[in-house]
Amino acid sequence: MPDLHSFLLFLAAGLALNFTPGPDMLYVAARGASEGRPAGIASALGIGAGTLVHITLVALGLAALLRAVPVAYLVVRIGGAAYLIYLGVRAIRSSGALVLQHVEPAPLRTVFRQGVITNVLNPKVALFFLAFLPQFVDPSRGNPVVQVIVLGLVFDVTGTLVNLGVAVGASRAASKLRGASRARDILQKVTGTLFIGLGLRLALANRS
Repeated sequence: MPDLHSFLLFLAAGLALNFTPGPDMLYVAARGASEGRPAGIASALGIGAGTLVHITLVALGLAALLRAVPVAYLVVRIGGAAYLIYLGVRAIRSSGALVLQHVEPAPLRTVFRQGVITNVLNPKVALFFLAFLPQFVDPSRGNPVVQVIVLGLVFDVTGTLVNLGVAVGASRAASKLRGASRARDILQKVTGTLFIGLGLRLALANRS
């Protein structure tokens, strides 16, 4: 596992991302606002289940990469650092506007399944996990695949808890989710700055 400093950095970056509105959060908010708490919770759990697929694919891909071309791991980390910087710049430049999706009412089983599909088929999620998780893996401190799985599960659990909170909040007061634009904008800028700093730190560390 990573050392304590790296793990705390991982938690901070992960929580910042989890609290920043994105497609998954918007889907949860839309379900909770339009159909109530059970639908919001079902959609949040579906997205959490979909994230497990990304974690598994990244872990298996990393294992195959290390077996085939050990030096390619460094390339993945440098490329991932560059992608985090890109995400940070885009977050800072974004307006932070939150627009709830329109979703048709559906049974809870369908809501859950749609949450899984929404997450699994989002290529941006796959790219993020490929860029983000390997940055905190230290092959000298244990099996990299195990580290990816553990870090991915930590990220998934915190993200699911945030989305569950969004589901409950949206079911109570959908209008408040639309109204707090200033706070969301500030959070998005903070998240962008954090990602740029993290990407630069990791890129420079990889060069040393």
